[in-house]
Amino acid sequence: MTHRWGRRRDFLQAAGLAIPALAMTSWPAWAIGTGVQVGFGQLKHAGNWDPRPEALRRLLWEIRKRTSIEVRRDATFVDMESDDIFQQPFLVLTGKGPMPEWSEKARQNVARHLRFGGFLYVDTPSPDDPFTSSVKREVEIIRKSLKGNQEFDSPTFQRVDPQHVLFKSFFLLKRVVGRHTQDTGVVGLDLDKRMVLAMTQNDLLGALERDRLGNWVYTCEPGGERQREMAIRFGVNLIMYATCLDYKSDQVHIPFILKKRRR
Repeated sequence: MTHRWGRRRDFLQAAGLAIPALAMTSWPAWAIGTGVQVGFGQLKHAGNWDPRPEALRRLLWEIRKRTSIEVRRDATFVDMESDDIFQQPFLVLTGKGPMPEWSEKARQNVARHLRFGGFLYVDTPSPDDPFTSSVKREVEIIRKSLKGNQEFDSPTFQRVDPQHVLFKSFFLLKRVVGRHTQDTGVVGLDLDKRMVLAMTQNDLLGALERDRLGNWVYTCEPGGERQREMAIRFGVNLIMYATCLDYKSDQVHIPFILKKRRR
């Protein structure tokens, strides 16, 4: 039996994205690799699949500015029924309003993507938006399909502990905020002791949306620009978590964390 870590390593290395987290002992070492560009594969669905069309571009810009990771300029749009999904280790699903049921092919592709080492980030407008319930419906179907695979422990979809490594993969964070703060937690799907899906429900991408003139489209309530900054930081943490291997909660970026705590 091939362990999930081996599969994840194969997936990321095939895309040129794998970095051993514990080898990152200095700031310059956060580079993923010369000439390798990280990007997002944004999933298309039958609903309103792109309500924040500029947000991912902005997040990629922030990642480029704040880390030594080389990133693409734009997200790549991906049809869930296409094999192109397997060319994108980091998938993003967003929307607004109800999302029609996925096809069986789409569900199989997403489940296979997660099973073999991919990562999916889901951003919803709010806990009570119809898109959130649509996502939960599809994730539950996928979770049950993964549960039937005897190679892995039974997958769980539940709230993530605030001490999870996701909250300290680059920046030290206590919660997640977005355009608002209705729900400051993360709901995650764990598969074989690894989080393969993370969902936030506070319109994080809305906090990053700019117009063509470079102005922020939405205000962040109630925390203003500081809240927007925290949303950006969580976005950076996501990409660091998704593209690193073998994270151990107490050992992630130890020199950087100690430096931050001395301040």
